[in-house]
Amino acid sequence: MSLAEILEQEVQGEIAAIESQAAQKSAAIVAQAHERAAALVESRNRLLANEKTAALTRARSAANLDTNAQQLNAANTLQSRAFVEAEAQLKAIPQHPEYLGILGKLLQEAHAALPTADVIEANPAEVNAVRQVAQGLGLQTEVRPNDSVQTGVRLVGAGGKTSIQNTLLGRLQAGRESLSAQVSRLLTDPVQ
Repeated sequence: MSLAEILEQEVQGEIAAIESQAAQKSAAIVAQAHERAAALVESRNRLLANEKTAALTRARSAANLDTNAQQLNAANTLQSRAFVEAEAQLKAIPQHPEYLGILGKLLQEAHAALPTADVIEANPAEVNAVRQVAQGLGLQTEVRPNDSVQTGVRLVGAGGKTSIQNTLLGRLQAGRESLSAQVSRLLTDPVQ
């Protein structure tokens, strides 16, 4: 073997070693690039999944708020209708025969609260019924019409300085807050 052949073998060996090192380095660089790409894809997928979860949560919250608002609106509408219907029913009570008994109790309660009343006021359509009930109770108090009084009586004290009103519509309005709570419970939990 000649010197040139020996040198060529050594050069070929060094070239092969350099090529091997380059191949190893390039394989390491490609592997690192794949790892980074996979990590980046995984990171982006997690970010997208989190964004999707957040968007779904926001959408559910918005839907729940909308549903609750619609239920509240429906409950308020039903509650308003219930009070309108109750008021209509109470306004019709003076036409019923049992109203004289109810009127008697309303007048007794009002008289007990203001026994020194000079005047009993009643709706013009109810004046005769109130006179009849007052006579039945032994009250000699003047009965006069007042358009603002409905479904009951208003007693006016001496000189008009004191008065007490006792009407079915007034009781409905006075009890509206507690009745509203009961109606709300019935509307939200009708099966008990």
